[in-house]
Amino acid sequence: MDALCKPILRLDGVSKRFGGVVAADSTTFSVFPGRVHGLIGPNGAGKSTLMNLISGIYTPDSGTIYFDERDIGKVPSHDRARMGIGRTFQTPRFLQRSNIRDNLLLGADLGSGYGYAASYFGKKVTGFEAYLERLLAIAGFSFAWEDDISSLPYGQRKLLEIVRSLLSNPRVMLVDEPAAGLNNREIENAMALLDFAAKEKNIGILLIEHSMDMIMNICKDIVVINFGKVIAAGNPAEIQSNEDVIVAYLGRNLDA
Repeated sequence: MDALCKPILRLDGVSKRFGGVVAADSTTFSVFPGRVHGLIGPNGAGKSTLMNLISGIYTPDSGTIYFDERDIGKVPSHDRARMGIGRTFQTPRFLQRSNIRDNLLLGADLGSGYGYAASYFGKKVTGFEAYLERLLAIAGFSFAWEDDISSLPYGQRKLLEIVRSLLSNPRVMLVDEPAAGLNNREIENAMALLDFAAKEKNIGILLIEHSMDMIMNICKDIVVINFGKVIAAGNPAEIQSNEDVIVAYLGRNLDA
């Protein structure tokens, strides 16, 4: 990595408790532009909590979250999105009673800075359809604009949520379990979208995923957490050979 490259997102000693449960324990790591960073750990380790802290759904009990070297601790979640923090979820979130076009324009309007009224009365995002066609080619499917969003199969809706996030022109994307529920072809297309985002759009990506094949193939850097605490960080080769990770995450004892 270029020594002059600065992180676009940085967590410094971030902690969060829910009663007696420690979801984040002095968590510190950075996300750099143009790289896919894996965030892995057992179920309940605190991965989605960290995503919610970064996107502003939760507020840290202590520690600081920096976006482009700005402390965003008091920035509301909708303003973080406008600053360039994109997000997908384990279960895709769309306006279920709206058609596909309207759902995708939500992302485009966010990226352009248009408000609802401007969009409603016909103000269009420059290059929107050309960019969308490129993303759909990578995603490996097409659709009829006016179809209801619920008409798409689950796997396509998962991919479309990544596409919608890309249409918002984010600087960071928080991607939560994109491979869950997808077939092998769809997983390949999801990886292609994330690879495009990092390499061609210079987006820093923080990826939660239980598919170790996906993590090891696409991530340059991996952070492993357990009980809210970082237990390892490094490249895929370092993570695969880390004893703490093998015992805590992969679930086998080295002496067995």
